Amino acid sequence: MATFFVKAVSNAEKQRDLLASELQQVRDTSETAALMAETRFAKEMQTLTLQKEGEVRDLKAQLEASGMQTKLAITEALSGVEKERNELRNNLSQRELKHQLDTQSMKKRYELQIHDRDQAIERLRDMKARLSTKMVGETLEQHCETEFNRIRAAAFPRAYFEKDNDARSGSKGDYIFRDNDEAENEIISIMFEMKNEADSTATKKKNEDFLKELDKDRREKACEYAVLVSLLEPESELYNSGIVDVSHRFAKTYVIRPQFFIPFITLLRNAALKSLEYKAELALVKAQSIDVTNFENDLESFKTAFSRNYELASRRFQTAIDEIDKSIDHLQKTKDALLGADRNLRLANDKAQDVSVKKLTRRNPTMAQKFADLQDQDFT
Repeated sequence: MATFFVKAVSNAEKQRDLLASELQQVRDTSETAALMAETRFAKEMQTLTLQKEGEVRDLKAQLEASGMQTKLAITEALSGVEKERNELRNNLSQRELKHQLDTQSMKKRYELQIHDRDQAIERLRDMKARLSTKMVGETLEQHCETEFNRIRAAAFPRAYFEKDNDARSGSKGDYIFRDNDEAENEIISIMFEMKNEADSTATKKKNEDFLKELDKDRREKACEYAVLVSLLEPESELYNSGIVDVSHRFAKTYVIRPQFFIPFITLLRNAALKSLEYKAELALVKAQSIDVTNFENDLESFKTAFSRNYELASRRFQTAIDEIDKSIDHLQKTKDALLGADRNLRLANDKAQDVSVKKLTRRNPTMAQKFADLQDQDFT
């Protein structure tokens, strides 16, 4: 980290010196231009004065040699010449004043930039001094752990952030971060690797050298993200610019400077929480869709079963109707037969009522004698 701030201060000082040099050039150019303008103005005024004085002398000579009318004409001409001279003088003065204002504005602008750059240099020097003091006897890993524990209770009360001590696969990362919700469901997991290189290191390492192993550790420890916290390549504009996404090489892998350690964890955790919300909403929508689908399926099953039962009932009802019609037809025939028998019985009854002794004995003398004997016995 010391190398990083040394380079930053050196670059800032170089830019400040460059601005100071440019400001001095502007000052020199402005002073030269002002001196040239004053010299040119003096020469022009001297030439104009000599010219006008000659014209005045000529006019005075003509005035002395002329009458009153000539004097008036010469006076008017002299007044016009003096007016033109005054206008020219005013124009030159305004041009000089504008040039001076532009020069002062440019000077103030450069001085303000130099002042801002000096303040930035002082801030970097102060930060370098404080970090140098802070990092004495402290590794980058310890620094990150201290920063995390400082805000753990407030920002990550249910989080796990511990050293990766499991080397059964042959390698291990530095730290594993996991965070859970209130229901103990995992929200996010990150495999961290911290890399710091001393100024005396003979062979300078690159961030790229550690990404493959970090990705392997991430997958073996079932972490969602991999993050390399690195002070390597201190002069790299890419890594000094902020969070670097290297997911095009290794899935969900990032390289950050130590100052982005806590902000990046917070960023990933908040994104994961938002993703959980979307997943919950999607699950609810799917559940609702399934409920509607089940309802529609149940309704279709009911309609199918009802239709089948209705058809069966309809066929049986029609069969019963047909049987009833047959029974009615049979009963009608029975009724007609009974009505025919009734007519025959009535005729038989009528004939039975019409039978008399005289009719029975009319052609039977024996029976006639029998009935006569019976009547005689009744009288005696």
